[in-house]
Amino acid sequence: MDINYLVIEGNIGAGKTTLAQMISEKYQAKLVLEQFAENPFLPKFYQNQEQYSFPLEMAFLAERYNQLNRELSHFDLFSSFTISDYYFMKSLIFAQNTLQPDEYNLYRQFFTIIYDKMPKPDLYVYLHKDTDLLLKNIEMRGRTYETYITKDYLEKIAQGYFGYFKQQNDFPILIIDTNEIDFKNKPDDFEKITDAIFGGQFTKGTTRLVLD
Repeated sequence: MDINYLVIEGNIGAGKTTLAQMISEKYQAKLVLEQFAENPFLPKFYQNQEQYSFPLEMAFLAERYNQLNRELSHFDLFSSFTISDYYFMKSLIFAQNTLQPDEYNLYRQFFTIIYDKMPKPDLYVYLHKDTDLLLKNIEMRGRTYETYITKDYLEKIAQGYFGYFKQQNDFPILIIDTNEIDFKNKPDDFEKITDAIFGGQFTKGTTRLVLD
């Protein structure tokens, strides 16, 4: 499959950034990582979601647009393709789970204006992992502000992603179940994922794959 723009996504703690980095290194691809740590509202949001959800989501919307617009508009002669650990649609998926209805309606208006101008990936890969394993990964990486993340919040985010997949038909989506594999520490598991991504032939719509 000819891939120029690859997206790796997943819920919080799914390992999307790790996998994107590993693929980028193996294939000498241009790497675009979300700058979430620079959002000043993120620690405040996890402590008080009701108060800080709207400024948090607006800050993410602006940053994601600026970064993707900047990075994807310039072709890198020294890279085989571009890989990102997030897609712009992530903004809407998270916002619908954190904002009040009136805030979300306003937010969606801004999002829609921008979204149509964004490039679409040649392949979108979603790493699925059960909630208990996500919480375990979140605990292991030890980010203080993430201690406020709940199982209920992660499940709502997962529902948002899968709801989006059912409606989307603009590009191929590959859902990889990673509950039984460890691509970070087991080279064979990493090879299974890269073989699935670069060896498959995908059409627009959603394909689900279980690796063991």
